[in-house]
Amino acid sequence: MVRGNLLEEPVDAIVNAANGALAHAGGVASLISRAAGPALQKESDALVRTHGVFETGSAVSTTAGNLPFKGVIHAIGPRFGEGDEENKIFKAISSALSVAIEKGWNSVSFPAVSAGIFAVPLETCARAYVRAGRASPLRKVRLCLRDQPVIDAVLRELAQ
Repeated sequence: MVRGNLLEEPVDAIVNAANGALAHAGGVASLISRAAGPALQKESDALVRTHGVFETGSAVSTTAGNLPFKGVIHAIGPRFGEGDEENKIFKAISSALSVAIEKGWNSVSFPAVSAGIFAVPLETCARAYVRAGRASPLRKVRLCLRDQPVIDAVLRELAQ
């Protein structure tokens, strides 16, 4: 776990906390989309036209556009109230890490999936993040956070 700016991570790919329509209009998704430039949203729109809305727990990759990464992996996390949020976050992050492996990317950094505008309780998120990171076969998986309450929740989970 690191505190920092996801857009400056020293990794092959970053994970975006996405919605199933890959409409990158809020939260970290908006920041990534703006920094990447129009190519990322254009490719996202094409994927949704071809495949339809992506289900919670899935992940798909696109170009990184202007960003210095090999790609951006969009992990579809749950919204609070869907039920079984912890397992759905775990599945979304695990799916994202599987996409990285399929692409041959060796290092990935992911943000606080579902903890922001999707409002899943931080303790639930922290358990899923730690479990997914520990289960990953990738050598370098970074959880890049910026907000102290999320960091504190992850630190509590790591201490257990």
